[in-house]
Amino acid sequence: MCRNIKTLFNFDPPATDAEIWAASLQFVRKISGYTAPSKANEEAFNQAVKEVAVAARQLLDSLVTQAEPRNREIEIERARVRSAKRFGTGQE
Repeated sequence: MCRNIKTLFNFDPPATDAEIWAASLQFVRKISGYTAPSKANEEAFNQAVKEVAVAARQLLDSLVTQAEPRNREIEIERARVRSAKRFGTGQE
């Protein structure tokens, strides 16, 4: 799984189209092996990103949960703490 693809479900406010597009782009980059496709593959690459984004939006819109929506700022801080524990703070 790409580390850059973040969980988008059950946040308040809900995931934006830009967040879904970014995750879709990362997914297509990962499975295609291209950071930026060649001109010959550009159309297929861009079409794949569009289709993945549509599927992701449909998935997010159809999922249900009883859990309270998560707060983005709290989740960012938790990720920061996990990263500091894993990699150190970089300050010595």
